[in-house]
Amino acid sequence: MTDAIIFMCDVSGHAAEPWAEAGWDCYCIDIQHSIRRDRVVQHGAGRITFAWGDVRSWSPPAGVRPVFGVAMTPCTHVAGSGARDFRKKAGYFLRDSLEYYESARHGFEWAGIPYMMENSVGVLSSIPHIGKPDHYFDPSDYTRWCAEDNYTKKTCIWAGNGFVMPSEAKDETLGPPDNRIHFASPGDDRADFRSASPRGFFRAMHAVNDPRLAQRVAA
Repeated sequence: MTDAIIFMCDVSGHAAEPWAEAGWDCYCIDIQHSIRRDRVVQHGAGRITFAWGDVRSWSPPAGVRPVFGVAMTPCTHVAGSGARDFRKKAGYFLRDSLEYYESARHGFEWAGIPYMMENSVGVLSSIPHIGKPDHYFDPSDYTRWCAEDNYTKKTCIWAGNGFVMPSEAKDETLGPPDNRIHFASPGDDRADFRSASPRGFFRAMHAVNDPRLAQRVAA
């Protein structure tokens, strides 16, 4: 049995990099990956497998045991930035977003593993059984881990089963953060650019959630 870290709705693999560097097998699942052939990348002491999968139906391969989960389900139909379009989209697109979110959350809960659900500020927090996020962050809160992340994008995290939120680690020498996400140019890759995982936050998150690191400290 191979222990693995699961990243749902992850195209870039940025969130998985620090885990792979530490020797973990990581799975980045998204419908933008090839449906015919998985792409396996050696990264540090571990591996990242980019595999096609829909969050509502994907399950780990035989012999793989999830030990930590991250889900970054699509925010297109629930983010407050798109509120002007909610009436045209009606409830059908909201239903799709809820299916993605709930499928990932139920999967992680069923597995009994620590997990975090990442999404934009929007209507999810107004849904009673989801409620307000457990945490918020901007990428610029973690620039001591990655100076390139000196930008704002208020992000929500709902978490469970022992997930630990990393403390802020700002590099004050960088000056005020920019607003590149808001001013991103229109284009086919705009959505992927806006949703790319901020490396600084995910490096900080790994540092306080990797059970192997905790075991070393305890020893």
